Amino acid sequence: MFKLNNHIENLYPNHASETVSGIYELMTHYTGLIEKKPLEFTQKDAIFITYGDSFTASEAVPLQSLHKIARKHLRGLVNSLHLLPFFPFTSDDGFSVVDYKAVNPEFGDWSDIKSLGQDFDLMFDAVINHMSKASDWFQQYLKGDASFQHFFIEENPENPALKLVVRPRTWPLLHPFNKQGKKTYIWTTFSEDQVDLNYSNPLVFLRILDILLFYVSQGARYIRLDAIAFLWKKLGTDCLHLKETHLVIQLYRSIIEQVAPQTILITETNVPHLENLSYFGNGKNEAHMVYNFSLPPLLAYSLHAEDVDVLTQWAQTLKVPSNQTCFFNFTASHDGIGVRPLQGIVEQKQISKLAAKTILHGGFVSYKTNPDGSNSPYELNCNYMDLLTHPEEAKENRVKRFMLTQSVMLCFPGIPGIYYHSVFGSENDREGALSSGMNRRINRQKIDIEVLEMEMNDPQNIRSLIYNEFRNLLQVRKEHPCFHPSSKTNYINDNNLFIIERMYEGEKIICLHNFSGNPQCIDKYLENVINLTHWKKANSVLNPFDFLWLKMKSNN
Repeated sequence: MFKLNNHIENLYPNHASETVSGIYELMTHYTGLIEKKPLEFTQKDAIFITYGDSFTASEAVPLQSLHKIARKHLRGLVNSLHLLPFFPFTSDDGFSVVDYKAVNPEFGDWSDIKSLGQDFDLMFDAVINHMSKASDWFQQYLKGDASFQHFFIEENPENPALKLVVRPRTWPLLHPFNKQGKKTYIWTTFSEDQVDLNYSNPLVFLRILDILLFYVSQGARYIRLDAIAFLWKKLGTDCLHLKETHLVIQLYRSIIEQVAPQTILITETNVPHLENLSYFGNGKNEAHMVYNFSLPPLLAYSLHAEDVDVLTQWAQTLKVPSNQTCFFNFTASHDGIGVRPLQGIVEQKQISKLAAKTILHGGFVSYKTNPDGSNSPYELNCNYMDLLTHPEEAKENRVKRFMLTQSVMLCFPGIPGIYYHSVFGSENDREGALSSGMNRRINRQKIDIEVLEMEMNDPQNIRSLIYNEFRNLLQVRKEHPCFHPSSKTNYINDNNLFIIERMYEGEKIICLHNFSGNPQCIDKYLENVINLTHWKKANSVLNPFDFLWLKMKSNN
């Protein structure tokens, strides 16, 4: 506990004693509510990413509709569900939380969450950088309630130090509010409706700790720390990745793992790759998992360029600091495809080309404001299949190019996260984006389960084609220890064949991916094959944009 006390002294030197007492009080309370289990990663870990209301039906609340779909189409393929914020909210499709401890009544209730948790492990979102301006916390703060004093950050908009702050959006950092009859400017990193919490106040730290432990008590195996890189604010800095932010994460991990050592913290930091890696800490004291943010845009770049040099070189640098950590590999999510994680990996002109391709394929580009006042691309808002292929291309080409990237993602060491619109082969929802004025809505469309089932029953429907490919890959993946998150991995570029070798306790699997428009000879990879772990027939040639998984003889 010395480390805990030391961190508290560094963060809250004037309030260390009462903060430590508050921590012990919360630990004592939740220890009796949570069963301790060991921390464990396996090749069976795979996460389905969804909103609580992504699936709708007339006869059930959305969480029950989700459970119906998950039981029918996901059980046995993935073992975990990432439930994007299912709390009452006012904007940003859930990321402006009104009440951290309530389930949105339009989605269902805590019994529905518990029911899901009986069939799947669960990931909860901890949206703890900010909360809704309609929240009771903020409203009491505006009224001058002493209990919420210093819960939020007031600042003078004329302060020149604010120009140093990294901006993920183009609108103002501060917004005016009426606080006890006085116009007061409040820190709002992401929008006027999302007011940032003030972690320099130890009471905020304790209130959020209570919420995190509550989530664990409600069945969360994973806790996703949303927008965590912006957590601590210090004027005169860029307010990104501050040492205090890392200390807060380390404290939360240290405390939670004493109460529930099985809990996995995952940090969401859409930033350049090396900055992202810092959230692993020393491998034992900070995030258990970090998003592999460079993977989605880099796969798209490599596919369009038909060149895997950069992908291979980057992959060969991937390392995790301990067997208690791993990457969260994904290609699509509720957000767009961030391009900041490409910085330092590909040239800016290539990022611009990818942005142009996004617009050509029916998507949008969101921008951020730079310190000099200029704007630059921040994320590509596009369904991932539509980013890789034009919506009017032949269905067979769309499925092939898309599943090539999904195979790579599933082969990478770590735990895969698969967005619901990827598993079920959705396309751009331009109407949803345009009517809402939110670019990200292009990839957040709700799915009517009756329509979904009708389309899934058609073997030639693109939804059915993609789902069946995912199903086969996921079944193979969970059966082979080679895909354990900590297994040894090699990456090879063989004439635009991107090859991933996975090895574990004498077993070896080679995954071949043809990123070129030309057939590639693979005779030499077939010489020592025991069998195909993928369902496709092995020929001496791997066709353009095709892939193959091979199980090799153990002495190879």
